[in-house]
Amino acid sequence: MAHIEPRSREELPELQKVMAMAQATMGFVPNSMLTMAHMPQLSMAFSILAGVVYGADLRAMFANYSDSVPKHSGADENLDPQLIQLIAFSVSLSSGCRYCQAHTSHKLTGAGASAEKLNELLRYEESDLFTAAEKSLIALALAAGQTPNEATQAHFDSLHLHYSDRQIVQIVAVIALFGFLNRWNDTMATTLESEPLSFALDTLSAFNWDVSKHT
Repeated sequence: MAHIEPRSREELPELQKVMAMAQATMGFVPNSMLTMAHMPQLSMAFSILAGVVYGADLRAMFANYSDSVPKHSGADENLDPQLIQLIAFSVSLSSGCRYCQAHTSHKLTGAGASAEKLNELLRYEESDLFTAAEKSLIALALAAGQTPNEATQAHFDSLHLHYSDRQIVQIVAVIALFGFLNRWNDTMATTLESEPLSFALDTLSAFNWDVSKHT
């Protein structure tokens, strides 16, 4: 059973070109894209990314979508930047990508989190530094970063106590984005830049962090 119900194609007039392209490519509109459509701009952005990865011409895709870009739906429900970085750091810890751990921890403190809070993350369940809402985010991100994925209905039951469906879609979108980045940077052994490298060496002692292959 899906943790978030997909939206119906009929209630998404601004995404008809996106859905038509999916239909033409796959023979049906996948429920994954209809679930993303709780953030309509996410469905379109994913369609463009997937098209480019498969070799589509970017200009042609933009031209096709230029007159139907969805409004920034639900902008008032956007997650706080610190929460976004908390999710990103948590899933990067779980997946093991040291490059992304350095970047996301650096950005998390830049968004206002203390180094003390950062280093308490793996003790989040008993820590007083995290709210119940933050704990629900961390729990999902740590579970979703595992292989195989350990996300369960219980994680979403907890999230629903604090966040709307649209916000939960954004939460999972952050996790999925870093699934891409974790795989990319770990596979490519991307060289870590001096600023996040210095930060991680100074700050991530609680995680036994080292630069590994990213040097």
